[in-house]
Amino acid sequence: MKKKAAVAMSGGVDSSLCAALLKEQGYEVIGITMRLSDESRETDGLSTAAVDAKRVADFLGIEHETADFRELFGRRVVDCFLDEYLAGRTPNPCVICNRFLKFGALFALARERGADFIATGHYARVEEEADGSFAIKKGRDERKDQSYVLYRLPREVLPHILFPLGEQAKTETRALAETLGLPVAHKTESQEICFVPGDDYKAYLMRHRPDCFSPGEIVDAAGNVLGQHAGLPFYTIGQRRGLGIAAPHPLYVAALDRENNRVIVAENAAVYASALLAEDVNWLIAPPAVPLSVRAKIRYGSREAEARVTPLASGRIEVTFAEAQRAVTPGQSVVFYAGERLLGGATIRRSL
Repeated sequence: MKKKAAVAMSGGVDSSLCAALLKEQGYEVIGITMRLSDESRETDGLSTAAVDAKRVADFLGIEHETADFRELFGRRVVDCFLDEYLAGRTPNPCVICNRFLKFGALFALARERGADFIATGHYARVEEEADGSFAIKKGRDERKDQSYVLYRLPREVLPHILFPLGEQAKTETRALAETLGLPVAHKTESQEICFVPGDDYKAYLMRHRPDCFSPGEIVDAAGNVLGQHAGLPFYTIGQRRGLGIAAPHPLYVAALDRENNRVIVAENAAVYASALLAEDVNWLIAPPAVPLSVRAKIRYGSREAEARVTPLASGRIEVTFAEAQRAVTPGQSVVFYAGERLLGGATIRRSL
């Protein structure tokens, strides 16, 4: 009997090839497109993603449906995104979406549809270890590896996940999609936050949380007023450009003081930190009871660095780096690896 795989189809090249490859491998494939917001709709009420996904499904001869997850997405992802900015932090909505939507609600729907597996176009791998446990590992294409945004997945879901693109490079994906004649083979890859039109998150925040944008003071570490800011969400840790202040040496955003509505600036050296405090920890291994040596990343595009993770009695963790890291940003994720294996991660609370 064929194994059944539900593919999260976004209408893009990656997820479309995902469905095609699984069908070639002998799976019974169904496509499910998540309807997440009303920001982009066509006159027939379907998003561009759903229209393109349906075209691919028809081309492949597989079942397809669009599932309405707008309420859950709004509550779990969009509201979190907005509230984090309101609190002076910088969120990563993809991490939350993967946990609660793709590998939460969508996985549950896939199981209702009789699927043995849920598949996505992530460039990552799931492999069974010698002890029978399952591990998430980096995609073979290091430049495209997306394991970072998967650290919050529940461990119990791992045996039911397929990442068909994890072994190949992005260039191979495009070429193979063309060879197979997929209708979206030449579709431009989106780099945007999916629910933010034009990737203009500041305009999105101003529309949905105008109270985020209260002007205030730009000060140095001693509290001296150097200028005025237009609202905390316009700034991020480590930023230099666009401050609109004059100083005899370059100054960078060192902290966002939400309580006093201040942007605190300092010289570049002050933007580095050797340690951080993190919360909302999720382990994909047995949670360590003692300090653990890891390779860590403090944002998606950063390099890994040697670090030590120390569990705290509060349930939080302290992460200490062998070399100081630049622009440790509250709200972002610190993610841990051992070689190719993803160990887990947490939300950065503050630098230490």
